[in-house]
Amino acid sequence: MAKGDAYLFNETLMRMGKGELALDSDTLKMVIVNNDNPPAPDDASPTYSDYSADEVTNAGNYITGGIPMTTVVFAMAAGIATLTADDVVVASDPSGFLDGYWGIVCDTTAAGTPALGFVDLGGPESEQADDVSVVFDGGVVFEFPANVLTWEAP
Repeated sequence: MAKGDAYLFNETLMRMGKGELALDSDTLKMVIVNNDNPPAPDDASPTYSDYSADEVTNAGNYITGGIPMTTVVFAMAAGIATLTADDVVVASDPSGFLDGYWGIVCDTTAAGTPALGFVDLGGPESEQADDVSVVFDGGVVFEFPANVLTWEAP
């Protein structure tokens, strides 16, 4: 089972503010990539095409373009906008990939297929060795908490 931290790309909040994303209705996929081009939160305007050359082999149970994420819900609770989804699982297969390091969440409905964030799989994860599972704690993929600004008295 893959374990690791999840990170939003800095650009995701800007895209949300510009109305480029409709997370409550868009189709999201998790793209598994190797470690040749590790993602970072400050990657400029990240899209699927930025990582597609490093995508794991289209073999076994993995399909180029990513695994569709299911039961995706974008909702507000207690002042925190939360994106939830079912866990992502690539079932083991002897002809599958050997070198999964990162799971990149991409919005395949939005123009340009923006990358929203990524999960550190703690790789290399191997589909040949076992199922590759990304388990979201409580189903939470990403949270978008409201920030409180503190102003100093003049």
